[in-house]
Amino acid sequence: MVVSLCIPVFRTGFVNRQSAAIRAQRMNFARVLFLDSSPGGFPGEVRDFGRIVPIDPRTYDHGGTRRLGTALLADADIIVFLTEDAVPADAHAIANLVACFDDPTVGAAFGRQLPRPEAGPIERHARLFNYPPKSQVKSSADIHRLGLKAAFISNSFAAYRRDALIAVGGFPERNIVSEDTLVAARMLRAGWRIAYSAQARVYHSHPYNGVQEFKRYFDIGVFHARQPWIRHSFGGAEKEGLRFLKSEFAFLRDDPLQVLAALLRLPCRYLGFRAGLVERFLPPVLKSWCSMQKNFWRREKSSLLAPPQSAQKAGIR
Repeated sequence: MVVSLCIPVFRTGFVNRQSAAIRAQRMNFARVLFLDSSPGGFPGEVRDFGRIVPIDPRTYDHGGTRRLGTALLADADIIVFLTEDAVPADAHAIANLVACFDDPTVGAAFGRQLPRPEAGPIERHARLFNYPPKSQVKSSADIHRLGLKAAFISNSFAAYRRDALIAVGGFPERNIVSEDTLVAARMLRAGWRIAYSAQARVYHSHPYNGVQEFKRYFDIGVFHARQPWIRHSFGGAEKEGLRFLKSEFAFLRDDPLQVLAALLRLPCRYLGFRAGLVERFLPPVLKSWCSMQKNFWRREKSSLLAPPQSAQKAGIR
């Protein structure tokens, strides 16, 4: 299999640490592609490591930019996607992920995300809950049992069989977040399976505060409001949210201050998600304030939602 690596970059401060971990991988990449929308210059040592495609930050789109990466890596059988702040935990992380495609029915795979060493209890639990130590392969037959969780995947560390990705329409353009979930849902409906490898591990987590939780869940709500077929086909997120809360409070029960902090975050998550579901009734200024994805609303307001970066517009070098 021809394997290539694609990394969208917002802040180059993470890249040196990540590139060192990538260089140590027991995996041969046909190509390494950086889609660079960072405000600063790229470190010189990274410039020699992969191909850098500049992306105008004002036109960055989660799905559209990865769609561009897919087009530029047309000779790949498997495309591995990492975010800039996801650092492989060992030399076999990516090889273990790619091994999932030995099964010809697997269209996409994602790895285990471990909390940062300095992560607090709430941050650690979020990773332990969503990325358990046991691998699994999900198919359309699991939708009834798993609900929305059947389509769960994360582009922070995921890989796609390129032919399968193209067959289901590729990554969506003009999509606020969860482009990975949308592709996974389409793949399941098309008969492909989604693999989770607990042996493919990266360090990746975020110390969100209450306001950030509200904004993150608002964006997720907007995604579901604009893709209602996913809730119809897979069920809503509420049931999984309740399971998360039970697990979180059990994890934190010996630390009253952390339980209190989790209780304070609960309305932030819930209200953010519910507000996102009714975003069509909200004024544009309020939508932008409620969201982490400011560029999405800025482009929508200014009618700049033209198809995302073509190879020519990106000024490939």
